[in-house]
Amino acid sequence: MKKSALIYFNRLREQLWFRPLIFCIISIIGALLARFADGTGLKELVPNIKTESIVGLLTTISSSMLVIAIFAVSSMIAAFSAASNTATPRSFKIVVTDDASKNALSMFIGAFIFSIVSTVALENGYYGDAGRFVLFVFTLLFFASVILTFLRWVDRISRLGRLEHTINQVEEVALISLKNHIKNPLLKGIPVSNTINKNVFITPLKIGYIQFIDMDSLQKLAEAHHITIQLSATPGAYVHSNSPLVYLSTAQGLDMEDISKKINEAIRIGSTRLFEEDPRFGLIALSEIASRALSPGINDPGTAIQIIGSQVRLFFLWNDTNTKDETDVTRFDRIEVPELPTYEFFESAFRPISRDGANNIEVMLRLQKAYTSLATINHSEIQETARSYSETSYNRAKQQLSFKSDLELLKEKSFFLKVKTPTE
Repeated sequence: MKKSALIYFNRLREQLWFRPLIFCIISIIGALLARFADGTGLKELVPNIKTESIVGLLTTISSSMLVIAIFAVSSMIAAFSAASNTATPRSFKIVVTDDASKNALSMFIGAFIFSIVSTVALENGYYGDAGRFVLFVFTLLFFASVILTFLRWVDRISRLGRLEHTINQVEEVALISLKNHIKNPLLKGIPVSNTINKNVFITPLKIGYIQFIDMDSLQKLAEAHHITIQLSATPGAYVHSNSPLVYLSTAQGLDMEDISKKINEAIRIGSTRLFEEDPRFGLIALSEIASRALSPGINDPGTAIQIIGSQVRLFFLWNDTNTKDETDVTRFDRIEVPELPTYEFFESAFRPISRDGANNIEVMLRLQKAYTSLATINHSEIQETARSYSETSYNRAKQQLSFKSDLELLKEKSFFLKVKTPTE
């Protein structure tokens, strides 16, 4: 339930209105809180601040903040649109969560609300001498914060939406998700066995992508009914109403309608994929950026080569022997979880680039270098899959490259020709 609540809170945080609303509430509380200083002995210690001087400062803030807030929203929308057009529409979810831009917009709107509430309170005699002094200090702090926030935001907005910055953002999100997957590939469940009856299954009530699986709820359900639950797929998989969502070890003594309802509540299905729980989605978003760059209308192989470098960095997470979580790996001993095969990660990361860049010698050479690098990872499946994809990429290029010297160079650099399988 904690994980489910965290997922919901993260979705709420992504909404553009959420943080400005919090800042507005804080601003109103701060404006009204200054009055409590009148009930203390602070009046004898602080200078008497004239109402006119505070009103003048607040008027300056109120008249400028609304304009700046509108300008900030316009700039953010332009940046979001640029990210979707130059990179991939899937990157919009990442760019829109930019904390610096949200904090700036929240500060601007919060300062505007603070100035309006404080001005009304001042002109109606809400504050005494101490209250006016505290309000003056609050106003100066707000003013300084707005200036610093604006300067930081200008630097941020100049990069937000640019292709290179978007690639870095997508890579960062993919890294977190992939690292979590490598740490717990079975979601702390147990491997799939052959003891589950495939004739007893629950189908999803919705059609879409699996976004999140509440393993705690499934474990409690399985323990309560003394059954084993086998997942048919993990987050990122597409399911429909005629496909099995989970398999059950038995149906005897079970209220299947109630079980179906609880399982569908524990497995969230939505119309889109989420980066946090789906380890392949970040790789897919990066490969989409590369495919767009390799399209004839854009013809930017440099971006595709940069994406290949990002993909290699992400795959080298498997090279870190400390990523495995050795503690409490099998918390959910009644839930069987299928493990994602390595080739699916390669398909997500390299197949689109191999297809769309087959006629570009620079891209294909960089791909072969990438496969050579990945083969050094101490992971037998990655090594074998790198060899297989090296051969596949070469065969694609063989059909597209017409210049003989390019093809000979690629053949010389192709990783699969440098190694032989035990059967060979």
